Amino acid sequence: MCSDLPVKNSKPIPSVGYGFWKVPNEQATKLTVEAIRMGYRHLDCASDYGNELEVGLGIESALLREKLCAREDLWVTSKLWNTNHRAEHVLPAIKKSLSDLRLDYLDLYLIHFPISLRYVPLETRYPAGWFYDPTVPSPKMEYDPVPIIETWEAMEEVARSGLAKTIGVSNFNISLIRDLLTQCSIRPGVLQVESHPYLTQPKLLRYCQQESIAFTAFSPLGAPSYVPLGMAKESDSVLELPAVREIASKHGRTPAQVVLRWGVQRGTAVIPKSSRPARLQENLDISTFELSDDEMSAIASLDRGQRFNDPGVFCEQAFGSYFPIYE
Repeated sequence: MCSDLPVKNSKPIPSVGYGFWKVPNEQATKLTVEAIRMGYRHLDCASDYGNELEVGLGIESALLREKLCAREDLWVTSKLWNTNHRAEHVLPAIKKSLSDLRLDYLDLYLIHFPISLRYVPLETRYPAGWFYDPTVPSPKMEYDPVPIIETWEAMEEVARSGLAKTIGVSNFNISLIRDLLTQCSIRPGVLQVESHPYLTQPKLLRYCQQESIAFTAFSPLGAPSYVPLGMAKESDSVLELPAVREIASKHGRTPAQVVLRWGVQRGTAVIPKSSRPARLQENLDISTFELSDDEMSAIASLDRGQRFNDPGVFCEQAFGSYFPIYE
C-alpha cells in the first residue's frame, strides 16, 4: 500500500480509496466486501450516489460476518447534499447516511458542493437529486441562498457530537476556502476536488498543503468516468497518450496505475471507481514502483485545465439551470 496522507487533528487518510459514484446498486454490496478483502481501507460515499444502503450492507458483512478488518481500520467518507444546507437539515442528513451505512460515525463528512438548493424532505424523495420537483412539466433546480458559514457551523456541531471525526469541503475553490478559514471554529481537514493530468490544479494543491488541508482527487483518471454520461469523449482520455503509455511500458504497469501513482506521489489521495474486481486490484497495486522527477513533470505538463465535472456546464445541459461555481 502507499503511505497514508496526513490529516490535521485526525488519523491519516489512506492514499488510495474506492469511489462509489456510479457503482450500480445491485453490485455495491458485493464490491464493498471484495474491496475490503483486497485491502481497501478508504471508502468514498455520498448520499447523492444513491447506494449507501447497499454499501452499508457490504461494510457490515465485511466487519461483522467475515471479520476482514476492524471498524477503526476503515476510513469512510460521506457528503452533505445540496438540499440540506440549512442548519436544521445537516444533522438529519448525516444521521440518514449513518443509518444507511450501518455505522456509528463517519471518518469524514464533506459539504458536497458550494451549491445550496431548496430543501426536499427525506420522506418526499431520497436522494433528492438536483431538481426540486422532477414531476412537474418543466422541472428545475431551485436555489436557496444559504450562507456557507451557516452550513459549516452545523457541520462543526456534527464534529463536536462525534458523528464525524473530520469535516471538510468538496468542489470548493481557494477563495471559498480562504473565506471559510476566517470564520470557522473548526478548520476543514480535507478538500475533495476533481484532479487528474488534464486538471492538475497546482495552485489549489499548494494552498491546501500550506493550510494543512488534505487534498483528495476524485476522477483521478479523468475522462473514463464521464464518457458514459456524454460529458467526455474517448479521445479525452489521458490513458491513451504516448507519454503516459511510454512511462507505463517502462515500469511494466498499466497507464491507469501510472496516473494513479502520479496522483499519490504528488501528495494527494485518489479515489478511482471500478465495478470490475480485477481493475479494483490493479488500482490498489501502485506502491511497488516510483516515478522519477522527469516522469512526474512529463505527466504534469499534460495539464490543459480541462474540467469534466463542472456545474457551470452540466447543470445547464441536464437540469436547465446555469449554475457556475468556477471561474
